[in-house]
Amino acid sequence: MIDNVPHIFIDGLYQLGLQLDEEKLQQLVRYHHELLVWNTRFNLTAISDVEQVWLKHFLDSFTLLQAYDVPHVDLLDIGAGAGFPGLALKIVRPHWHVTLLEATGKKVTFLQHVIEVLQLQNITALHARAEEVAHRQEYRAAFDLVTARAVASLSTLLEYCAPFCRRGARMIFPKKGDITEELAQGKRAAECIGASLVVDVSVTLAGLADGRRLLVWQQSQPCPAHFPRSGALMAKKPLGT
Repeated sequence: MIDNVPHIFIDGLYQLGLQLDEEKLQQLVRYHHELLVWNTRFNLTAISDVEQVWLKHFLDSFTLLQAYDVPHVDLLDIGAGAGFPGLALKIVRPHWHVTLLEATGKKVTFLQHVIEVLQLQNITALHARAEEVAHRQEYRAAFDLVTARAVASLSTLLEYCAPFCRRGARMIFPKKGDITEELAQGKRAAECIGASLVVDVSVTLAGLADGRRLLVWQQSQPCPAHFPRSGALMAKKPLGT
């Protein structure tokens, strides 16, 4: 076993049914190292405790595989930040094609650095805003799986993500806590953009058993062309209200 990898993280991998070879573990160790080094200069993450990074960034990213895990995927991670979950998932699923969409330049620079250091292929860090990129032909309805770990309401996340989805594609949003009202609004918003909730997965791994859940939506119809609206309009008049 590689040094400096917490046992609770390894236990979590076992619970997920994930078996990582030494190469993948070494890539995660290097990613972890680069994250902590860069975090001293840039505000990449508020989580700096070693064990918590492994649990609440890496292991938390891998929980998405509980809800969606197929051999070949075009994945879009909106608001990728420091690379969670998209970049972390690329390491354990190297055959996936991954696009990391991030609006903050310094974070994109970090993502590009880690991609280069780890010599990853078929992964791109894109410096842009989702509401603009979603109207470009090359990205519209181009992905099998779209996720967003950003702190935003479900109705907002759905409007950001649905335009990128092919028909039949999935959207996965990690959430926790009491979201009864938010979920009701999200379901109403989903009707506007041709999507529906298909499964609600509870996360019960050691270290992450704090009410976390994965809300999985399916894009059953093409998203109407006028979505997403501008960020200002989404904030002023959220879908589903």
